[in-house]
Amino acid sequence: MKKYFILAAAALVMTSCGNKEKEAANNAAEELPQVRIAQVHSDVLAQTETYTATVESDVKNNISPNMANRIEQVLVDVGDQVRKGQVLVKLDASSLTQLKLQIENQKVELNRTKQLYEVGGASKAEYDNAVMQVKVMETQLAQMERNTQLYAPISGVITARNYDNGDMYNGTPILTIEQTNPVKVMVNISEVRYKEVSEGMNVDITLDAYPEEKFVGKVTIKYPKIDESTHTFPVEVTISNPQQKVRPGMFARATMNFGDQKHVLIPDMALVKQIGAGDRYVYVYNPKTQTVSYNKVELGKHVGETYEIFSGVNDGDQVVIAGQTRLTNGKKVQVVK
Repeated sequence: MKKYFILAAAALVMTSCGNKEKEAANNAAEELPQVRIAQVHSDVLAQTETYTATVESDVKNNISPNMANRIEQVLVDVGDQVRKGQVLVKLDASSLTQLKLQIENQKVELNRTKQLYEVGGASKAEYDNAVMQVKVMETQLAQMERNTQLYAPISGVITARNYDNGDMYNGTPILTIEQTNPVKVMVNISEVRYKEVSEGMNVDITLDAYPEEKFVGKVTIKYPKIDESTHTFPVEVTISNPQQKVRPGMFARATMNFGDQKHVLIPDMALVKQIGAGDRYVYVYNPKTQTVSYNKVELGKHVGETYEIFSGVNDGDQVVIAGQTRLTNGKKVQVVK
């Protein structure tokens, strides 16, 4: 009887230990972060990107004299079309007559000083100074003669006029001319597209001012440097504008077509934004180890409720779409439906 009692007690102890181990295992499972996952796939997508920009003139010139002078007449106004070589501004020429008279008087003084120098009545320094004075005044005269009329260096449109007739030039440009055929827009493109952009590439342009029309631009400059903070590079797109419809300052959208490519699509809910940065990450689930890896991804365009991914996730991967708040890289998780 005593033997049976001992065996029963041992069995009770073993059962109790088994229950505790099972309970501990259940508790451990309950402590794992619970996540929901989705399997991702690749698809072929048209690679088009639209960028916003402001139209700029291709060339911009400020019209100013080389020295202070009174403005006799401004011959054009804002909005006027001008051609290269056209007279735009006439400056007061009365000071030329005065300066010419001063030069003649200075030459008389120079001649007198020269005669004195030759007979020992003036020093070499006095003679050299008189020669210098004439040269300085003649240089001033040449500058003033060049500034009595100001010409258009380019063909374009007058976009600013800062003086009226009779004003004294004070340093601010008298006029601004902008070349409006062609015009250009500057767009910043993600570095992942760098190898796909080339000079001469066509770009579709739409303008809020002409919502029903489409204009065609071409890539004329692809800048070689990538911005370290935004990971973008600037591209200049030139738009032919013979009818002068596209004007500087207009809001534009530039659409570039990079062809068709096959990329992974992931659900919106899988994306995690890193705090304090603009980078995006995804937790990828490994069914063998039941752990997740924290992968940085390069985003493409938004397609419905998914995002195109250029890197960071592979076709067929399983990504976490719920329960990311408790996760870290390498964390073991429990998958739930």
